[in-house]
Amino acid sequence: MSTIFDQHLDQTRANYVALSPVSFVERSAEVFGDLPAVIHGARRYDWRTLRDRSARLAAALRGLGVGRGTTVTTMLPNTPEMIEAHYAVPALNAVIHTLNTRLDASTLAWQMNHAEAAVVLTDREFAPLMGPALRMLEEQHGRSPVVIDVCDSEYTGAGEQLGAHEYEALLAAHEPLAQLDGPADEWDAIAVSYTSGTTGDPKGVVTHHRGAYLNAVCNAVTWTMPHFPRYLWTLPMFHCNGWCFPWTIAMLGGVHVCLRRVDAPSVLAAMRDHGVDHYCGAPIVHNMIIGAPAEERAGIRQKVRGMVAAAAPPASMIEGMANLGFDITHVYGLTEVYGPASVAVKRDSWATENISEQTRLNGRQGVRYVLQEGMTVMDPESMSEVPADGETMGEIMFRGNIVMKGYLKNPSTTEKAFAGGWFHTGDLAVLEPDRYVKIKDRSKDIIISGGENISSLEVEDALYQHPDVQACAVVAMPHEKWGETPVAYIELRPEGTATAEELIAHCRGLLAAYKAPREIRFEPIPKTSTGKIQKFQLRERVR
Repeated sequence: MSTIFDQHLDQTRANYVALSPVSFVERSAEVFGDLPAVIHGARRYDWRTLRDRSARLAAALRGLGVGRGTTVTTMLPNTPEMIEAHYAVPALNAVIHTLNTRLDASTLAWQMNHAEAAVVLTDREFAPLMGPALRMLEEQHGRSPVVIDVCDSEYTGAGEQLGAHEYEALLAAHEPLAQLDGPADEWDAIAVSYTSGTTGDPKGVVTHHRGAYLNAVCNAVTWTMPHFPRYLWTLPMFHCNGWCFPWTIAMLGGVHVCLRRVDAPSVLAAMRDHGVDHYCGAPIVHNMIIGAPAEERAGIRQKVRGMVAAAAPPASMIEGMANLGFDITHVYGLTEVYGPASVAVKRDSWATENISEQTRLNGRQGVRYVLQEGMTVMDPESMSEVPADGETMGEIMFRGNIVMKGYLKNPSTTEKAFAGGWFHTGDLAVLEPDRYVKIKDRSKDIIISGGENISSLEVEDALYQHPDVQACAVVAMPHEKWGETPVAYIELRPEGTATAEELIAHCRGLLAAYKAPREIRFEPIPKTSTGKIQKFQLRERVR
């Protein structure tokens, strides 16, 4: 029904613009153009220069035929080129697809084919891996994307040129676009990110400009980040587009402090030398800082704030960081919700609790981000919220603008994930009396090791390819450094003679190294009367 407020009050270019995080880049270049934007080794860019480089990349990509819905794949470490891709690709209304640099060649080829990659940006360090992957892509799938080689100033190793274009030469050959515009429709795809997959092939999670914009804002609100933060890239940007932090830092006119590799000396030196005050990572990153020699931590006088996700932070980590004077915020999320979408918001009263209680409170998955419309624990059958009693188990579900569009080319799985009007995470949890969520189990049997998702079924498939293996089951084993690692329970065939070392080597030949079991246990595997493996018993065993 029309009202007086619908008459002569239309959307126009003056009062409506589609939300896109690309607008943050233009604003910072306009108002903070002379302020530092990137530190990478000897390279220093201010916001005007970073915007100019991103606009040159956008012009070059447009010249290669990139436009709305074109997939641009990256195989890059945390370097300025990766940041520029996060600004240039969405500005063309194209879709950025960031490859996990730890994957094997066949998986990389599968992803590039499934995402229909038209252009690939690849760092020369990864040439020995990307060369075979690109050959597989052409030979097995008939796809030959345009390849652009990135020769990073901070990489001194070898690496053949795989494509017809070199990144810096390509930028120099193009004038920057006058404007980094973004999409006409904020529902348009901004990225496709692949999950590790619990059954079969990985799933391509498609996210949109509106969600990326809102989650970039949420990052700042959740962390109460000030203008001009100095953010250290310890979190891989290939993980959910760096949890949207490339765009958060642009919004705040901050400084991207880049790292090709994450190790304690490099991290602590960057914090000391560049005044870093914010960083993100899995528990392993924070434990690495705790375990570093005191002399490496010397000279860091500013307040440093860390964000931790993946497995719930162990008590030793929270206490250790507190003793160092670092402030840690625990967040939770999935690729399907742009990375973190909930946070264990710290209340003032928590500071008066003992360290044990603080650890319990901070270790929860918490409450929804302020711009996420819904997060709760529900009975997946009745789709009713469980009681907030801290005991009744249900499934964590999200609803709102910070939820993916769906899974690429996978309508049935998308429909199942959104059943009942909520996104089903598959994570089992309880709702505590203060309405903070606490995970109790993972129904999808995903193992989170050092921030990387590992499918137990994928590891089991590899083990089953060994002729001596009759039955196997892989579950998560708690690990002080990595959070979790895979442990495999094995029943050999009567004639089987395989050793633990042989089976681990077998897995490493089929999987990325981090997915291989750290431990093999030759023990009877509990099964139901119908032969179904009872993994919950194994999880109890390993604990």
